[in-house]
Amino acid sequence: MTLTVTGLHASHGATRALRDVSLDVEAGQVLALVGANGAGKTTLLHCIAGLHRPDRGRIKLHDGEITGLPAHVVAHRRLCLVPAGRQLFADLSVADNLRVGLHGLDLTGTAEAARTDRVYELFPILREFTDRKAGLLSGGQQQMLAIGRALVREPEVLLLDEPSLGLAPMLVTQILRTVSGLAADGVAILLAEQNAAAALQVADQGAVLENGRLTRLDTAAALLADEDVSRHYLGNASAEDEALPDRPERRLPAGLDRLFR
Repeated sequence: MTLTVTGLHASHGATRALRDVSLDVEAGQVLALVGANGAGKTTLLHCIAGLHRPDRGRIKLHDGEITGLPAHVVAHRRLCLVPAGRQLFADLSVADNLRVGLHGLDLTGTAEAARTDRVYELFPILREFTDRKAGLLSGGQQQMLAIGRALVREPEVLLLDEPSLGLAPMLVTQILRTVSGLAADGVAILLAEQNAAAALQVADQGAVLENGRLTRLDTAAALLADEDVSRHYLGNASAEDEALPDRPERRLPAGLDRLFR
């Protein structure tokens, strides 16, 4: 397994946020986290990324323990978080935000430029706005930049927290198709997404969190077809009703097949 979480408990002060959560994500797999606001999705991602220390439990990346390690150490092990709200540096340019993502990698200028160019190939609109301040980008462009900032580190595991929040349906489709393409190249992806029906269409598996507990872990197809899950989390929408009418093919755009090799 690429990422393994076992028996994870976490709190915010006196409030228990996670209760005995266990899950696995393999290379090339998308696991969608489904749950209401406050269910514990963000806390789980923050524990994995090193931003929140769990009370107990274990988190392993490949065969190495990362439980409780600080975020910068976890990131150096090629596990990256794209946080909710994007968390960009609004007064820095697109290019400078990408350089922030490269911080601490000790790459040559040529290698840094190559990684940045790959992000521009994936999101061509960012190349057009390379000198524009991030705060002046549209919401969709900002989300592309937030993902790109993580991708320059060539992650093996990518954590995405609400990537479609506030975006128009067309941009949601584009972002989630990008997620599917990254998985096609072998990245393990843990996706927390309020648009649960759309997320499950690009996922292999889904995990339902309720009040910090993992109450259901199943294939994405099974969760999409489940009437109880649909009623509580999908707004009674069927797979055919959502923004992604066809499951995207698991491949990156031409020329990006070696993005993470």
